[in-house]
Amino acid sequence: MTDAANEVLYTIADHVATITLNAPERMNTISGPMLNDLARLLTEANEDKDVRVVILTGRGRAFCAGLDLRKERDGNGLSAASSPTTINLRNTPPTVLQAMDKPTICAVNGGAAGYGMDTALGCDIRIMAESSKLAAAFVKRGVVPESGGTWLLPRMLGWAKASELIFTGRTLSARECLEWGLANEVVPDAELMSRTTAIAREIAANAPLAVQASKRMMRMGLNENFHDHVHHVYLQLLPLFKTQDMAEGMKAFMEKREPKFEGR
Repeated sequence: MTDAANEVLYTIADHVATITLNAPERMNTISGPMLNDLARLLTEANEDKDVRVVILTGRGRAFCAGLDLRKERDGNGLSAASSPTTINLRNTPPTVLQAMDKPTICAVNGGAAGYGMDTALGCDIRIMAESSKLAAAFVKRGVVPESGGTWLLPRMLGWAKASELIFTGRTLSARECLEWGLANEVVPDAELMSRTTAIAREIAANAPLAVQASKRMMRMGLNENFHDHVHHVYLQLLPLFKTQDMAEGMKAFMEKREPKFEGR
């Protein structure tokens, strides 16, 4: 286990990296140091060849209740991770999440508000505990969804539903998130990590280079027309034909056994 200033924890087991926000006494609100540590550990997981899936979760009764405004007042908040007039877009968690090739799963263990909600939405998959919530409270605080929500929500929900959620600043229960399509599953609180880990291991059992290429193609497809996209998919497929994993996948299929992929 790596303990990043006690505010972000990092473990790896069975090709799955788990990153845990670890400031339960303040509901995992984001400080400047936590912001930097989270971005750094996400990048580390994405670059580690042993890691095939990343789980992001929080410790305590909240996933992340947004930015730590108290830290902002004493100069140790978001502004501590950036210059006075700009944010380093290469090293902030939302932009790192968007650029990652490794699949990401958010195990939403409690309330996810503001920055926390956007961070959860930035993951590829969301498994939500029964008691958890997503709170789009930005306009109730006089700000906009500053960490990806205005880009993510229209694509996830369509314009009308995204407008409803953002303009009202509404809080959605886990079950409402499932109905709206923002959650993949809702599980009892006690089963959150076991279920999330099971899904992560199911993904990790597949050919990691193919999984990562699939995610890369999905991300590119958001901004491409179909004609351009199919050509890019073909160019991505060519190097996969030469991998040991593809040979192993075909061989395992013919031999009616589970494949053993090595990521090469």
